[in-house]
Amino acid sequence: MSSAIRLTAGATIVALGLLLPGPPATAAPSHTVKITVMASSDIHGNALNWDYYKNAEYDDSAHNDVGLAKISTMVSKIRADRGADHTLLFDSGDILQGTPLDYYYAKVEPITSTHATHPMAKAMNAIGYDAVTLGNHEFNYGLPLLGAWVEQMKAPVLGANAVSATTGQPAYEPYIIKTMKVKGEKPIKVGVLGLTNPGVAIWDKANVDGKLKFLDLVATAKKWVPVIRDHGADVVLVTAHSGDDGMSSYGSELPVENAAALVAEQVPGIDAVLFGHAHNEVPQRFVTNKVTGQQVLLTEPSKWGQRLSVVDFTLDKQRGKWTVTGKSSTTLNTNTVAEDPKIVALMKEAHNKTVGYVNKVIAQSSQELSAAESPYKDTPILDYIQKVQTDLVSKAIAGTADASLPVLSIAAPFSRTAVFPAGPVSVRDMAGLYVYDNTLLGIKLTGAQIKDFLEYSAKYFAQVAPGAPIDLGTLTNAGGTPDYNYDQLSGVTYDIDISKPVGQRIVNLAYQGQPVTADQQFVVAINNYRQSGGGGFPHVSTAPVVYNAQVEIRQALIEYAAATGTIDPASFAEPNWKLVRDGVPVFSE
Repeated sequence: MSSAIRLTAGATIVALGLLLPGPPATAAPSHTVKITVMASSDIHGNALNWDYYKNAEYDDSAHNDVGLAKISTMVSKIRADRGADHTLLFDSGDILQGTPLDYYYAKVEPITSTHATHPMAKAMNAIGYDAVTLGNHEFNYGLPLLGAWVEQMKAPVLGANAVSATTGQPAYEPYIIKTMKVKGEKPIKVGVLGLTNPGVAIWDKANVDGKLKFLDLVATAKKWVPVIRDHGADVVLVTAHSGDDGMSSYGSELPVENAAALVAEQVPGIDAVLFGHAHNEVPQRFVTNKVTGQQVLLTEPSKWGQRLSVVDFTLDKQRGKWTVTGKSSTTLNTNTVAEDPKIVALMKEAHNKTVGYVNKVIAQSSQELSAAESPYKDTPILDYIQKVQTDLVSKAIAGTADASLPVLSIAAPFSRTAVFPAGPVSVRDMAGLYVYDNTLLGIKLTGAQIKDFLEYSAKYFAQVAPGAPIDLGTLTNAGGTPDYNYDQLSGVTYDIDISKPVGQRIVNLAYQGQPVTADQQFVVAINNYRQSGGGGFPHVSTAPVVYNAQVEIRQALIEYAAATGTIDPASFAEPNWKLVRDGVPVFSE
Protein backbone atom coordinates (compact mmCIF):
# COMPACT_ATOMS: atom_id res chain seq x y z
CA MET A 1 0.00 0.00 0.00
CA SER A 2 1.41 3.40 -0.95
CA SER A 3 2.02 6.12 1.59
CA ALA A 4 -0.77 8.16 -0.01
CA ILE A 5 -3.23 5.32 0.51
CA ARG A 6 -2.10 4.85 4.13
CA LEU A 7 -2.64 8.58 4.76
CA THR A 8 -6.11 8.43 3.23
CA ALA A 9 -7.04 5.39 5.29
CA GLY A 10 -5.83 7.10 8.46
CA ALA A 11 -7.83 10.17 7.66
CA THR A 12 -10.92 8.01 7.12
CA ILE A 13 -10.44 6.33 10.51
CA VAL A 14 -10.15 9.72 12.21
CA ALA A 15 -13.24 10.96 10.42
CA LEU A 16 -15.23 7.87 11.44
CA GLY A 17 -14.00 8.29 15.00
CA LEU A 18 -15.52 11.72 15.19
CA LEU A 19 -18.90 10.26 14.27
CA LEU A 20 -18.81 7.41 16.74
CA PRO A 21 -20.07 7.74 20.32
CA GLY A 22 -17.58 7.94 23.23
CA PRO A 23 -14.70 10.26 24.15
CA PRO A 24 -12.53 11.73 21.40
CA ALA A 25 -9.08 10.23 20.86
CA THR A 26 -7.23 13.01 22.77
CA ALA A 27 -5.12 13.14 25.96
CA ALA A 28 -6.87 12.42 29.22
CA PRO A 29 -8.34 15.53 30.89
CA SER A 30 -5.99 17.36 33.30
CA HIS A 31 -6.36 17.22 37.06
CA THR A 32 -5.66 20.31 39.20
CA VAL A 33 -4.21 20.64 42.72
CA LYS A 34 -3.23 23.75 44.66
CA ILE A 35 -0.31 23.89 47.08
CA THR A 36 0.89 26.73 49.31
CA VAL A 37 4.47 27.67 50.17
CA MET A 38 5.07 30.01 53.10
CA ALA A 39 8.31 31.91 53.67
CA SER A 40 9.86 34.05 56.39
CA SER A 41 13.23 35.79 56.26
CA ASP A 42 15.54 38.04 58.27
CA ILE A 43 14.06 37.02 61.63
CA HIS A 44 17.26 38.32 63.32
CA GLY A 45 16.70 36.75 66.72
CA ASN A 46 13.12 37.95 67.12
CA ALA A 47 11.43 35.01 68.77
CA LEU A 48 8.81 37.05 70.62
CA ASN A 49 7.04 40.34 70.01
CA TRP A 50 9.45 42.15 72.34
CA ASP A 51 11.85 45.08 72.07
CA TYR A 52 14.77 44.30 74.37
CA TYR A 53 16.20 47.79 73.89
CA LYS A 54 12.98 49.47 75.10
CA ASN A 55 12.09 46.73 77.60
CA ALA A 56 8.57 46.65 76.22
CA GLU A 57 6.35 44.98 73.65
CA TYR A 58 7.59 45.80 70.15
CA ASP A 59 5.88 48.66 68.36
CA ASP A 60 6.79 51.09 65.59
CA SER A 61 5.08 53.95 63.77
CA ALA A 62 3.29 51.49 61.47
CA HIS A 63 2.33 49.27 64.44
CA ASN A 64 4.18 46.27 63.08
CA ASP A 65 4.67 43.24 65.28
CA VAL A 66 7.67 40.93 65.23
CA GLY A 67 8.73 37.42 66.14
CA LEU A 68 8.42 33.74 65.43
CA ALA A 69 5.54 33.40 67.91
CA LYS A 70 3.47 35.58 65.56
CA ILE A 71 4.72 33.66 62.50
CA SER A 72 3.72 30.41 64.21
CA THR A 73 0.10 31.50 64.69
CA MET A 74 -0.18 32.56 61.07
CA VAL A 75 1.43 29.36 59.78
CA SER A 76 -0.90 27.22 61.90
CA LYS A 77 -3.91 29.08 60.54
CA ILE A 78 -2.85 28.60 56.93
CA ARG A 79 -2.11 24.91 57.53
CA ALA A 80 -5.57 24.49 59.05
CA ASP A 81 -7.30 26.40 56.24
CA ARG A 82 -5.54 24.71 53.32
CA GLY A 83 -4.54 21.37 54.77
CA ALA A 84 -1.13 20.66 56.25
CA ASP A 85 -0.42 18.23 53.43
CA HIS A 86 -0.88 21.09 50.94
CA THR A 87 1.67 23.44 52.59
CA LEU A 88 5.41 23.93 53.06
CA LEU A 89 7.37 26.47 55.16
CA PHE A 90 10.83 27.91 54.47
CA ASP A 91 13.11 30.69 55.71
CA SER A 92 15.66 32.68 53.71
CA GLY A 93 18.19 33.41 56.44
CA ASP A 94 19.59 35.82 59.03
CA ILE A 95 18.34 34.09 62.15
CA LEU A 96 21.28 33.94 64.58
CA GLN A 97 22.07 37.64 65.06
CA GLY A 98 20.12 40.79 65.70
CA THR A 99 18.70 40.85 69.24
CA PRO A 100 20.19 40.47 72.71
CA LEU A 101 18.55 37.03 72.76
CA ASP A 102 20.88 35.87 70.00
CA TYR A 103 23.84 37.62 71.63
CA TYR A 104 23.15 36.00 75.00
CA TYR A 105 23.27 32.47 73.59
CA ALA A 106 26.33 33.21 71.51
CA LYS A 107 28.42 35.10 74.08
CA VAL A 108 26.99 35.10 77.61
CA GLU A 109 25.84 31.47 77.78
CA PRO A 110 27.18 30.20 74.45
CA ILE A 111 25.55 27.02 73.23
CA THR A 112 29.01 25.82 72.17
CA SER A 113 29.90 25.58 75.89
CA THR A 114 26.59 24.70 77.52
CA HIS A 115 25.38 22.43 74.69
CA ALA A 116 21.89 23.80 75.33
CA THR A 117 19.54 24.06 72.37
CA HIS A 118 19.61 27.52 70.83
CA PRO A 119 16.23 29.26 71.40
CA MET A 120 15.90 29.97 67.67
CA ALA A 121 16.35 26.27 66.93
CA LYS A 122 13.77 25.42 69.58
CA ALA A 123 11.22 27.81 68.11
CA MET A 124 11.78 26.89 64.47
CA ASN A 125 11.68 23.18 65.26
CA ALA A 126 8.39 23.63 67.11
CA ILE A 127 6.88 25.58 64.23
CA GLY A 128 7.96 22.89 61.79
CA TYR A 129 10.08 24.55 59.12
CA ASP A 130 10.77 22.35 56.09
CA ALA A 131 14.15 24.00 55.29
CA VAL A 132 16.06 27.18 56.10
CA THR A 133 18.79 28.91 54.12
CA LEU A 134 21.91 30.48 55.56
CA GLY A 135 22.02 34.26 55.81
CA ASN A 136 25.24 36.23 56.05
CA HIS A 137 24.63 36.95 59.74
CA GLU A 138 24.62 33.22 60.51
CA PHE A 139 28.42 33.47 60.32
CA ASN A 140 28.82 36.40 62.76
CA TYR A 141 29.58 34.31 65.83
CA GLY A 142 31.92 31.86 64.12
CA LEU A 143 31.64 28.46 62.48
CA PRO A 144 31.53 26.40 65.70
CA LEU A 145 28.34 28.12 66.89
CA LEU A 146 26.83 27.92 63.42
CA GLY A 147 27.69 24.22 63.26
CA ALA A 148 26.07 23.57 66.64
CA TRP A 149 22.89 25.32 65.55
CA VAL A 150 22.78 23.41 62.25
CA GLU A 151 22.99 20.16 64.23
CA GLN A 152 20.14 21.28 66.48
CA MET A 153 17.84 22.19 63.61
CA LYS A 154 15.37 19.52 62.53
CA ALA A 155 15.00 21.30 59.19
CA PRO A 156 17.84 21.02 56.66
CA VAL A 157 20.04 24.14 56.58
CA LEU A 158 20.91 25.02 52.98
CA GLY A 159 23.74 26.96 51.33
CA ALA A 160 24.79 25.60 47.94
CA ASN A 161 27.26 28.39 47.19
CA ALA A 162 29.10 28.15 50.54
CA VAL A 163 31.88 25.71 49.69
CA SER A 164 35.01 24.38 51.34
CA ALA A 165 38.03 26.59 50.60
CA THR A 166 40.16 23.47 50.17
CA THR A 167 37.92 21.00 48.33
CA GLY A 168 35.42 23.28 46.61
CA GLN A 169 32.62 20.99 47.77
CA PRO A 170 29.44 22.37 49.38
CA ALA A 171 29.99 22.90 53.09
CA TYR A 172 26.24 22.72 53.75
CA GLU A 173 23.37 20.93 52.06
CA PRO A 174 22.88 22.52 48.63
CA TYR A 175 19.25 21.52 48.12
CA ILE A 176 16.44 19.27 49.25
CA ILE A 177 13.48 17.69 47.51
CA LYS A 178 10.35 17.65 49.66
CA THR A 179 7.77 15.04 48.71
CA MET A 180 4.29 16.37 49.44
CA LYS A 181 1.92 13.50 50.07
CA VAL A 182 -1.32 15.23 49.21
CA LYS A 183 -4.21 13.03 50.25
CA GLY A 184 -5.69 11.16 47.32
CA GLU A 185 -3.12 12.50 44.85
CA LYS A 186 0.13 11.45 43.27
CA PRO A 187 2.96 12.81 45.46
CA ILE A 188 4.24 16.26 44.48
CA LYS A 189 8.00 16.78 44.57
CA VAL A 190 9.18 20.29 45.47
CA GLY A 191 12.88 21.01 44.98
CA VAL A 192 14.45 23.79 47.04
CA LEU A 193 17.89 25.26 46.32
CA GLY A 194 19.43 27.39 49.07
CA LEU A 195 21.81 30.26 48.24
CA THR A 196 23.57 32.50 50.75
CA ASN A 197 25.25 35.86 50.34
CA PRO A 198 28.79 36.19 48.90
CA GLY A 199 29.37 39.20 51.15
CA VAL A 200 30.11 36.79 54.01
CA ALA A 201 33.64 36.57 52.59
CA ILE A 202 34.07 40.27 53.41
CA TRP A 203 31.81 40.86 56.39
CA ASP A 204 32.98 37.81 58.34
CA LYS A 205 36.43 37.40 56.87
CA ALA A 206 37.92 36.64 60.28
CA ASN A 207 35.55 33.68 60.70
CA VAL A 208 35.61 32.18 57.21
CA ASP A 209 38.90 33.14 55.52
CA GLY A 210 40.77 30.02 54.43
CA LYS A 211 37.81 27.84 55.43
CA LEU A 212 34.92 28.75 53.16
CA LYS A 213 34.41 30.41 49.80
CA PHE A 214 31.17 31.94 48.60
CA LEU A 215 30.36 31.45 44.93
CA ASP A 216 28.24 33.40 42.48
CA LEU A 217 24.51 32.81 42.95
CA VAL A 218 23.68 32.62 39.24
CA ALA A 219 26.49 30.18 38.43
CA THR A 220 25.58 28.02 41.42
CA ALA A 221 21.92 27.93 40.45
CA LYS A 222 22.85 26.99 36.87
CA LYS A 223 24.75 24.02 38.28
CA TRP A 224 22.12 22.74 40.71
CA VAL A 225 18.70 23.52 39.19
CA PRO A 226 19.14 20.90 36.40
CA VAL A 227 20.20 18.37 39.05
CA ILE A 228 17.05 19.09 41.04
CA ARG A 229 14.91 18.74 37.92
CA ASP A 230 16.68 15.50 36.99
CA HIS A 231 15.76 14.12 40.40
CA GLY A 232 12.10 14.50 39.53
CA ALA A 233 11.15 17.86 41.06
CA ASP A 234 7.75 19.03 39.86
CA VAL A 235 8.25 22.49 41.37
CA VAL A 236 11.63 24.21 41.79
CA LEU A 237 12.12 26.99 44.32
CA VAL A 238 15.20 29.02 45.20
CA THR A 239 15.50 30.38 48.73
CA ALA A 240 18.12 33.11 48.51
CA HIS A 241 19.59 35.40 51.12
CA SER A 242 20.14 38.06 48.51
CA GLY A 243 18.22 41.18 47.53
CA ASP A 244 16.75 41.71 44.09
CA ASP A 245 18.25 44.96 42.78
CA GLY A 246 21.38 43.48 41.17
CA MET A 247 23.65 45.82 43.15
CA SER A 248 26.43 45.26 45.70
CA SER A 249 27.53 47.30 48.70
CA TYR A 250 31.10 46.12 48.24
CA GLY A 251 31.79 46.87 44.58
CA SER A 252 32.80 44.27 42.00
CA GLU A 253 35.50 42.29 43.82
CA LEU A 254 33.01 39.56 44.81
CA PRO A 255 29.95 38.01 43.15
CA VAL A 256 26.86 40.24 43.14
CA GLU A 257 25.37 40.75 46.59
CA ASN A 258 21.71 41.27 45.56
CA ALA A 259 21.29 38.70 42.80
CA ALA A 260 17.83 37.18 43.43
CA ALA A 261 16.28 38.71 40.29
CA LEU A 262 19.37 37.83 38.23
CA VAL A 263 18.94 34.19 39.21
CA ALA A 264 15.29 34.30 38.13
CA GLU A 265 16.21 36.00 34.87
CA GLN A 266 19.21 33.89 33.85
CA VAL A 267 18.63 30.36 35.17
CA PRO A 268 16.00 28.23 33.39
CA GLY A 269 13.76 25.88 35.32
CA ILE A 270 12.93 27.96 38.41
CA ASP A 271 9.30 28.53 39.37
CA ALA A 272 9.83 31.01 42.23
CA VAL A 273 12.52 32.75 44.26
CA LEU A 274 11.89 33.32 47.97
CA PHE A 275 14.43 35.93 49.00
CA GLY A 276 15.59 38.10 51.88
CA HIS A 277 18.56 40.25 53.00
CA ALA A 278 17.28 43.67 51.88
CA HIS A 279 14.54 43.85 54.56
CA ASN A 280 12.01 44.99 51.95
CA GLU A 281 8.42 43.90 51.55
CA VAL A 282 7.85 42.46 48.08
CA PRO A 283 4.43 40.80 48.00
CA GLN A 284 4.73 39.66 44.38
CA ARG A 285 7.11 40.38 41.53
CA PHE A 286 7.46 38.60 38.21
CA VAL A 287 10.71 38.37 36.26
CA THR A 288 10.87 36.97 32.74
CA ASN A 289 13.47 34.27 32.27
CA LYS A 290 15.62 35.25 29.29
CA VAL A 291 16.15 31.65 28.19
CA THR A 292 12.64 30.22 28.40
CA GLY A 293 10.43 33.30 28.43
CA GLN A 294 8.70 31.87 31.48
CA GLN A 295 7.53 34.11 34.32
CA VAL A 296 9.41 33.53 37.57
CA LEU A 297 7.74 34.71 40.77
CA LEU A 298 9.71 36.55 43.49
CA THR A 299 8.61 37.50 46.99
CA GLU A 300 10.30 38.94 50.10
CA PRO A 301 8.58 39.09 53.53
CA SER A 302 10.14 42.23 55.03
CA LYS A 303 12.08 41.55 58.29
CA TRP A 304 11.93 40.30 61.89
CA GLY A 305 8.74 38.29 61.37
CA GLN A 306 6.68 41.37 60.48
CA ARG A 307 5.38 39.62 57.36
CA LEU A 308 4.92 36.11 56.02
CA SER A 309 5.12 35.49 52.28
CA VAL A 310 2.42 33.13 51.02
CA VAL A 311 2.85 31.62 47.55
CA ASP A 312 0.06 29.64 45.88
CA PHE A 313 0.84 27.25 43.06
CA THR A 314 -1.69 25.59 40.77
CA LEU A 315 -0.46 22.25 39.44
CA ASP A 316 -2.06 20.26 36.62
CA LYS A 317 -1.48 16.53 36.30
CA GLN A 318 -1.01 15.76 32.62
CA ARG A 319 -0.02 12.26 31.48
CA GLY A 320 0.77 11.42 35.07
CA LYS A 321 3.13 14.36 35.63
CA TRP A 322 2.57 17.53 37.63
CA THR A 323 3.09 20.85 35.84
CA VAL A 324 2.89 24.35 37.34
CA THR A 325 0.14 26.22 35.50
CA GLY A 326 -0.45 29.11 37.84
CA LYS A 327 1.26 30.99 40.67
CA SER A 328 0.67 34.05 42.80
CA SER A 329 1.92 35.43 46.08
CA THR A 330 1.22 37.99 48.75
CA THR A 331 2.58 39.04 52.13
CA LEU A 332 0.52 38.82 55.31
CA ASN A 333 0.95 41.21 58.24
CA THR A 334 1.63 39.36 61.49
CA ASN A 335 0.09 42.18 63.54
CA THR A 336 -3.29 40.66 62.65
CA VAL A 337 -2.74 37.59 64.85
CA ALA A 338 -1.84 36.83 68.45
CA GLU A 339 1.40 35.17 69.53
CA ASP A 340 1.33 31.38 69.65
CA PRO A 341 1.20 30.48 73.38
CA LYS A 342 3.21 27.33 72.64
CA ILE A 343 6.15 29.37 71.34
CA VAL A 344 5.82 31.94 74.15
CA ALA A 345 6.03 29.14 76.74
CA LEU A 346 8.94 27.53 74.92
CA MET A 347 10.87 30.82 74.92
CA LYS A 348 10.08 31.83 78.52
CA GLU A 349 13.35 30.78 80.18
CA ALA A 350 15.60 32.15 77.41
CA HIS A 351 13.57 35.35 77.21
CA ASN A 352 13.70 35.96 80.97
CA LYS A 353 17.46 35.38 81.07
CA THR A 354 17.93 37.88 78.24
CA VAL A 355 15.69 40.49 79.90
CA GLY A 356 17.67 40.11 83.12
CA TYR A 357 20.95 40.53 81.27
CA VAL A 358 20.01 43.65 79.30
CA ASN A 359 18.57 45.40 82.36
CA LYS A 360 21.73 45.00 84.41
CA VAL A 361 22.97 48.47 85.47
CA ILE A 362 26.60 49.11 84.47
CA ALA A 363 27.15 52.83 85.14
CA GLN A 364 25.59 56.18 86.09
CA SER A 365 25.23 58.99 83.55
CA SER A 366 25.60 62.58 84.75
CA GLN A 367 22.95 63.72 82.27
CA GLU A 368 20.67 62.44 79.53
CA LEU A 369 22.50 61.85 76.26
CA SER A 370 20.47 61.35 73.07
CA ALA A 371 21.41 60.21 69.58
CA ALA A 372 18.42 61.91 67.93
CA GLU A 373 20.56 64.62 66.32
CA SER A 374 23.62 62.44 65.67
CA PRO A 375 23.09 62.18 61.89
CA TYR A 376 23.67 65.92 61.41
CA LYS A 377 25.39 67.16 64.58
CA ASP A 378 28.44 66.10 66.57
CA THR A 379 26.79 64.64 69.70
CA PRO A 380 28.34 63.53 73.00
CA ILE A 381 26.74 60.07 72.83
CA LEU A 382 28.67 59.24 69.64
CA ASP A 383 31.79 60.84 71.12
CA TYR A 384 31.51 58.20 73.84
CA ILE A 385 31.99 55.48 71.21
CA GLN A 386 34.90 57.42 69.72
CA LYS A 387 36.55 57.78 73.15
CA VAL A 388 36.37 54.05 73.92
CA GLN A 389 37.64 53.05 70.48
CA THR A 390 40.49 55.59 70.56
CA ASP A 391 41.63 54.48 74.01
CA LEU A 392 41.59 50.78 73.07
CA VAL A 393 43.64 51.23 69.91
CA SER A 394 46.04 53.70 71.53
CA LYS A 395 46.82 51.22 74.31
CA ALA A 396 47.19 48.38 71.81
CA ILE A 397 49.82 50.16 69.68
CA ALA A 398 51.80 51.50 72.63
CA GLY A 399 55.37 50.26 72.34
CA THR A 400 55.04 49.45 68.64
CA ALA A 401 56.54 51.23 65.65
CA ASP A 402 53.24 53.09 65.21
CA ALA A 403 52.98 54.34 68.80
CA SER A 404 53.86 57.91 67.83
CA LEU A 405 51.09 58.23 65.24
CA PRO A 406 47.88 60.14 66.05
CA VAL A 407 44.92 57.83 66.68
CA LEU A 408 41.62 58.82 65.07
CA SER A 409 38.30 56.99 65.31
CA ILE A 410 35.20 56.55 63.20
CA ALA A 411 31.62 55.97 64.36
CA ALA A 412 28.24 56.12 62.65
CA PRO A 413 24.77 56.99 63.99
CA PHE A 414 23.35 53.45 64.07
CA SER A 415 20.22 54.41 66.01
CA ARG A 416 18.48 57.77 66.23
CA THR A 417 16.42 56.55 69.20
CA ALA A 418 19.37 55.63 71.43
CA VAL A 419 19.44 57.38 74.79
CA PHE A 420 21.58 57.23 77.91
CA PRO A 421 19.17 58.34 80.64
CA ALA A 422 20.35 60.61 83.45
CA GLY A 423 21.16 58.19 86.24
CA PRO A 424 21.42 54.39 85.85
CA VAL A 425 22.63 53.15 82.45
CA SER A 426 22.06 49.49 81.61
CA VAL A 427 23.41 46.97 79.14
CA ARG A 428 20.16 47.59 77.27
CA ASP A 429 20.94 51.30 76.88
CA MET A 430 24.42 50.55 75.56
CA ALA A 431 23.13 47.89 73.18
CA GLY A 432 20.55 50.36 71.92
CA LEU A 433 23.36 52.73 70.97
CA TYR A 434 25.60 50.13 69.35
CA VAL A 435 23.19 47.68 67.75
CA TYR A 436 25.66 45.68 65.64
CA ASP A 437 28.07 42.93 66.68
CA ASN A 438 31.08 44.62 65.12
CA THR A 439 34.67 44.14 66.21
CA LEU A 440 37.39 46.78 66.42
CA LEU A 441 40.46 47.17 64.23
CA GLY A 442 43.19 49.76 63.79
CA ILE A 443 44.39 50.67 60.30
CA LYS A 444 46.90 53.16 58.88
CA LEU A 445 45.75 55.89 56.51
CA THR A 446 47.39 58.99 55.04
CA GLY A 447 45.99 62.49 55.20
CA ALA A 448 44.97 62.27 51.56
CA GLN A 449 43.14 59.01 52.22
CA ILE A 450 41.41 60.50 55.26
CA LYS A 451 40.16 63.34 53.05
CA ASP A 452 38.87 60.87 50.43
CA PHE A 453 37.15 58.86 53.15
CA LEU A 454 35.38 61.89 54.58
CA GLU A 455 34.33 63.13 51.13
CA TYR A 456 32.78 59.74 50.43
CA SER A 457 30.99 59.78 53.78
CA ALA A 458 29.66 63.30 53.17
CA LYS A 459 27.59 62.12 50.19
CA TYR A 460 25.08 61.25 52.92
CA PHE A 461 23.89 64.87 52.87
CA ALA A 462 21.67 66.57 50.30
CA GLN A 463 23.14 69.63 48.59
CA VAL A 464 21.50 72.75 50.03
CA ALA A 465 22.28 76.25 48.76
CA PRO A 466 23.40 78.99 51.16
CA GLY A 467 20.38 80.70 52.69
CA ALA A 468 17.92 78.00 51.61
CA PRO A 469 15.74 76.57 54.37
CA ILE A 470 16.97 73.39 56.05
CA ASP A 471 14.52 70.49 55.97
CA LEU A 472 15.65 67.79 58.41
CA GLY A 473 13.44 65.32 56.57
CA THR A 474 15.50 65.59 53.39
CA LEU A 475 18.89 66.78 54.67
CA THR A 476 20.28 63.31 55.33
CA ASN A 477 20.21 59.90 53.60
CA ALA A 478 20.83 61.40 50.16
CA GLY A 479 20.86 58.82 47.40
CA GLY A 480 19.43 56.25 49.80
CA THR A 481 22.57 56.22 51.98
CA PRO A 482 21.60 54.63 55.32
CA ASP A 483 22.57 56.19 58.66
CA TYR A 484 25.04 53.37 59.34
CA ASN A 485 27.02 54.44 56.26
CA TYR A 486 27.56 57.98 57.51
CA ASP A 487 30.91 57.83 59.31
CA GLN A 488 32.04 60.65 61.59
CA LEU A 489 35.74 61.00 62.37
CA SER A 490 37.15 62.05 65.73
CA GLY A 491 40.69 63.23 66.47
CA VAL A 492 40.76 65.78 63.66
CA THR A 493 38.63 68.87 63.05
CA TYR A 494 36.73 69.51 59.82
CA ASP A 495 33.68 71.13 58.29
CA ILE A 496 31.26 69.64 55.76
CA ASP A 497 30.03 72.25 53.26
CA ILE A 498 26.65 70.96 52.14
CA SER A 499 26.28 73.77 49.61
CA LYS A 500 29.03 72.12 47.57
CA PRO A 501 28.66 69.06 45.30
CA VAL A 502 29.67 65.58 46.48
CA GLY A 503 33.44 65.20 46.50
CA GLN A 504 34.11 68.88 47.27
CA ARG A 505 32.64 69.21 50.74
CA ILE A 506 35.40 68.64 53.30
CA VAL A 507 37.04 71.92 54.34
CA ASN A 508 39.38 73.03 57.12
CA LEU A 509 40.62 69.48 57.80
CA ALA A 510 43.16 69.89 60.59
CA TYR A 511 44.99 67.98 63.33
CA GLN A 512 45.82 69.88 66.52
CA GLY A 513 45.16 73.18 64.75
CA GLN A 514 47.40 72.47 61.76
CA PRO A 515 46.13 71.56 58.27
CA VAL A 516 46.36 67.83 57.57
CA THR A 517 48.96 67.16 54.89
CA ALA A 518 48.50 64.58 52.14
CA ASP A 519 51.31 62.32 53.34
CA GLN A 520 50.64 62.64 57.07
CA GLN A 521 50.18 59.23 58.75
CA PHE A 522 47.34 58.29 61.09
CA VAL A 523 46.07 55.20 62.86
CA VAL A 524 42.28 54.94 62.60
CA ALA A 525 40.05 52.91 64.90
CA ILE A 526 37.45 51.30 62.65
CA ASN A 527 34.86 48.52 62.84
CA ASN A 528 35.24 45.27 60.93
CA TYR A 529 32.22 45.92 58.69
CA ARG A 530 33.71 49.11 57.38
CA GLN A 531 37.31 47.82 57.22
CA SER A 532 36.24 44.77 55.26
CA GLY A 533 34.57 46.86 52.55
CA GLY A 534 31.04 47.32 53.86
CA GLY A 535 29.60 50.52 52.42
CA GLY A 536 32.27 50.77 49.73
CA PHE A 537 34.39 53.42 51.47
CA PRO A 538 37.75 54.12 49.79
CA HIS A 539 41.16 52.89 50.96
CA VAL A 540 40.14 51.12 54.17
CA SER A 541 39.98 47.52 52.93
CA THR A 542 43.54 47.68 51.57
CA ALA A 543 45.07 49.76 54.37
CA PRO A 544 47.72 48.19 56.66
CA VAL A 545 46.11 46.67 59.78
CA VAL A 546 47.96 47.50 63.01
CA TYR A 547 45.40 46.15 65.50
CA ASN A 548 42.84 43.34 65.32
CA ALA A 549 42.22 41.56 68.61
CA GLN A 550 38.60 40.66 67.72
CA VAL A 551 37.28 42.86 70.53
CA GLU A 552 33.52 43.41 70.19
CA ILE A 553 32.87 47.14 70.24
CA ARG A 554 29.57 46.92 72.11
CA GLN A 555 31.14 44.75 74.79
CA ALA A 556 34.06 47.19 74.99
CA LEU A 557 31.58 50.04 75.60
CA ILE A 558 29.89 48.03 78.35
CA GLU A 559 33.17 47.12 80.02
CA TYR A 560 34.49 50.69 79.83
CA ALA A 561 31.32 52.02 81.44
CA ALA A 562 31.43 49.38 84.17
CA ALA A 563 35.10 50.10 84.89
CA THR A 564 34.65 53.87 85.20
CA GLY A 565 31.25 53.69 86.84
CA THR A 566 30.24 57.06 85.43
CA ILE A 567 29.42 58.50 82.03
CA ASP A 568 30.19 62.21 82.08
CA PRO A 569 30.38 64.14 78.78
CA ALA A 570 32.94 66.47 80.34
CA SER A 571 35.47 63.63 80.08
CA PHE A 572 34.89 62.69 76.44
CA ALA A 573 32.63 65.09 74.50
CA GLU A 574 34.71 66.95 71.93
CA PRO A 575 32.83 68.70 69.10
CA ASN A 576 35.18 68.45 66.13
CA TRP A 577 32.99 68.63 63.02
CA LYS A 578 30.00 70.62 61.81
CA LEU A 579 27.87 71.30 58.76
CA VAL A 580 28.45 74.64 57.04
CA ARG A 581 27.45 76.55 53.91
CA ASP A 582 30.14 78.89 52.60
CA GLY A 583 31.71 78.87 56.05
CA VAL A 584 28.47 79.66 57.89
CA PRO A 585 27.39 76.93 60.36
CA VAL A 586 24.08 75.30 59.43
CA PHE A 587 23.11 74.92 63.08
CA SER A 588 23.80 77.39 65.85
CA GLU A 589 26.00 76.04 68.60
